[in-house]
Amino acid sequence: MASDPIVPANFHLAAAGAVAPRRLLLGLLLTVACAAATAQPAPNAGGAKLQLLDRVVAVVNKDVITQSQLEERVGLVTRQLNQQNVQLPERATLDHQVLERMIMDRAQLQLAEDSGIKIDDLQVDRAVDRIAEQNKLSLAQFRQALEHDGVSFDKLRDDIRTEITLARLREREVDSKIQVTDSEIDNYLADNTARKVRETANAEYDVSHILVRVPEGATPEQVETLHARATEAMKEARTGADFAKIAVTFSDAPDALQGGGLGWRTRDRLPDLFVGALDNMQPGDTSDVMRSPAGFHVIHLNDRRGVRQVSGDVEQTHARHILVRTNELVSDADAKRRIEQLRARIVQGEDFAELARLNSDDSSAPRGGDLGWLYPGDTVPDFEAALAKLKPQELSEPVRTPFGWHLIQVLERRRGDMSSDRQRLEARKAVRERKADEAFEEWLRELRDRTYTEYRLDDR
Repeated sequence: MASDPIVPANFHLAAAGAVAPRRLLLGLLLTVACAAATAQPAPNAGGAKLQLLDRVVAVVNKDVITQSQLEERVGLVTRQLNQQNVQLPERATLDHQVLERMIMDRAQLQLAEDSGIKIDDLQVDRAVDRIAEQNKLSLAQFRQALEHDGVSFDKLRDDIRTEITLARLREREVDSKIQVTDSEIDNYLADNTARKVRETANAEYDVSHILVRVPEGATPEQVETLHARATEAMKEARTGADFAKIAVTFSDAPDALQGGGLGWRTRDRLPDLFVGALDNMQPGDTSDVMRSPAGFHVIHLNDRRGVRQVSGDVEQTHARHILVRTNELVSDADAKRRIEQLRARIVQGEDFAELARLNSDDSSAPRGGDLGWLYPGDTVPDFEAALAKLKPQELSEPVRTPFGWHLIQVLERRRGDMSSDRQRLEARKAVRERKADEAFEEWLRELRDRTYTEYRLDDR
């Protein structure tokens, strides 16, 4: 169940991490505000004089993007790239890249609205609480940090609402339609077994990429022009130029304005096309131009780690817990107080399982809080980090996760091979994630192709 704490957290906003307020601001805004900068409706004829003078730089179906919206977004992207020490391309190039990203965002938001996707205030509240808590700040401190950097708290809430909207749209339009067959699982497991003497699924790669998108129904001349563009990017990268700047300049991928970085990924989270190229690359290498249904790709291997042979031998942990959830009726402070009281009772000799049955808000309560044998990655990061520090029979201090406050106890640990059923479950998850990423790229291309767009940026 998505509400159970043993389900890994995958909400995009969690990427903000525990950082200082200033870094929080720019990292967070790239996550949410960059996806939402076009969310506000265009100025209407009854607006203020300044709005009347605001020039339209693009028409996207029934909406417009204005010069002021573009400048706001360019300023945000510029600050983020400066923070990453990425050399900026020429202003005209950056304007075109940012405008194209705004067009894609606007097209998705329009589709979400037409589809009836709405995010209520409670969902936004929970997301804001989660971001603040992940940055080791109270809600009041988080709001103060935002205002210190000149960011409106209400505007941030609107941006978060938009980010969640886009995530729900992807779930509905792409992720929910992904099917994984038994033959795909068999092939995945066979492929990983065959790699035991080479780099394996345990290896992680820090990869950046460039996508030059090819529209559906492109003419041979258009394809040739786009291939030349990808080749130009590849050649420039191989001269030792900053790949992030090249990605900002050339790439049509959703992450282009972040320098094309995919971050650390295991092989199973990378497209097959990329994996095949990485087998012949060393850190610092740039691939040849590669073709997929979405367009032309160039990848750059920044680094790799964890290269070792495959082993089915993993550590498993048998644990139990008590959860007190936080919600509109139970504050964070109240939940923590209840957990502290329960911990004191257990330390004084009361039975953990009985207290879990009577007090835990988790589906494991009828089992005395027993979660069974857990594998790495089964729980959300905060829960897993606390779990890893405990010795068998040791009782944790109160542990905070996005679900509320927990008491955790490790019953025993063991090492052994994954069961066949577990291996297939992990393989299904890996194949599904890879297919979803590839399908999302293709879906974006199709959405862009059917979106009416009128450019006016060059009419200056």
